[in-house]
Amino acid sequence: MTDALVLGLGALAVLIFLIAIRIPIAYAMILVGGVGTMMLNGPALVFSQLKTLAYGQFSIYDLSVVPMFVLMGAIASKTGLSQALFRGANAWLGWLRGGTAMAAIAGCAGFGAVCGSSLATASTMGKVALPELRRYNYSGALATGTLAAGGVLGILIPPSVVLIIYAVIVEANIVTMFMAAFLPGLLAVVLFLLTIAIYVAIKPEAGPKGGVADPKEFVEASVGMIPVLIVFGLVIGGIYIGFFNPTPAAAVGVFLVLFFGLVQRKLSRADFVSALKETASTSGMIYLIILGAELLKIFMSRVGLPQETAAWISNSGLEPMTVLIILLVALIILGCLMDSLSMILLVIPFFWPVLVEINGGIYQGAEGAGYGMSTEDLKIWFGILALIVVELGLITPPVGMNVFVISSLAKDTPMIETFKGVAPFFGAEIVRVILLVSFPALTLWLPQFLSG
Repeated sequence: MTDALVLGLGALAVLIFLIAIRIPIAYAMILVGGVGTMMLNGPALVFSQLKTLAYGQFSIYDLSVVPMFVLMGAIASKTGLSQALFRGANAWLGWLRGGTAMAAIAGCAGFGAVCGSSLATASTMGKVALPELRRYNYSGALATGTLAAGGVLGILIPPSVVLIIYAVIVEANIVTMFMAAFLPGLLAVVLFLLTIAIYVAIKPEAGPKGGVADPKEFVEASVGMIPVLIVFGLVIGGIYIGFFNPTPAAAVGVFLVLFFGLVQRKLSRADFVSALKETASTSGMIYLIILGAELLKIFMSRVGLPQETAAWISNSGLEPMTVLIILLVALIILGCLMDSLSMILLVIPFFWPVLVEINGGIYQGAEGAGYGMSTEDLKIWFGILALIVVELGLITPPVGMNVFVISSLAKDTPMIETFKGVAPFFGAEIVRVILLVSFPALTLWLPQFLSG
């Protein structure tokens, strides 16, 4: 093993240690990448990189969509769209046994379509749906487990900031990634609804039936969902049919949620200023993580660690599908320790070369040697799988950030009950991963159909 590889492995161990002691991951990556490069090539190279690297990264046009979608989600969370979504979904589903929990899942999916953040979806819908779930005497485990699991829908259902970052890392088309995410996202909603139905069939007392909405209330609640349908239809529909690129589509989305908030008088000046500050803070954090990840990637490429890892696994004799499963399990475990954006930026530069090597190389034609698909299709398929399993960390012990968010809202429900409630949904997610691994067409069909 060369001295450079030893340095790379040591730097990786230091990075893990810094993350473990709760150093912000952006600072940890900047420190490890910068100091590592200094030790390898001297300080002059690091100063030369810092002179141009930030501008080079931040001026990438595809990344300009990030603050726009963040702003759209921030405004949407303050305009009452979540309440309208839940009320409408409850009018349609609340009369079923477990129907209010199903409405919460539908509300999370709808809000995720205008928010793009798992934690924000869980927090916002938790504040809206928990009082209703309590009013109908839902068990604490089912109520909190449903909302914690529903939050993960925010990451995959377009628009998704993490999906955009992944596309930039592997040089995939953002529009194509959004297309690919639609059917897996819809599959998650269906599986979650089935999970609730099975749960309340086994434990009827956990999810009592709600009342049937009277005709006037039903119509009003249904009409209240129209703004979200318009935003989703124009923004994501416009992207799918090629009318918008993602950045102008995000700008249209910001205008629409702002318009509906002002027309319905649900967005005050203070709320708008708060949304701007939240957007600036979140976007700054994202861009700083991107800078740190790029510094780290440059250093690791110079020591040759990703390349050596890819070559070692490729020559290990493991079946391509076995390697994929190992990588997905690793993502689930690591997802318990850090947020999804940091995970994608940190891990994908290591994992992606491995898959490319196994698939037959970056210049592989239409039928890859490893996974029977082109490199472009592999980018899409693996990207969707990676996002799903990374988000599983949000509902997995010992960290489970979504569980912590919901537990902070439902202080009367022990956290262990929330983890018990989320377990069936974790099982449903594993079923989804198995289906997507077994049938890549579930991910690849829609992009191929719309582009063809």
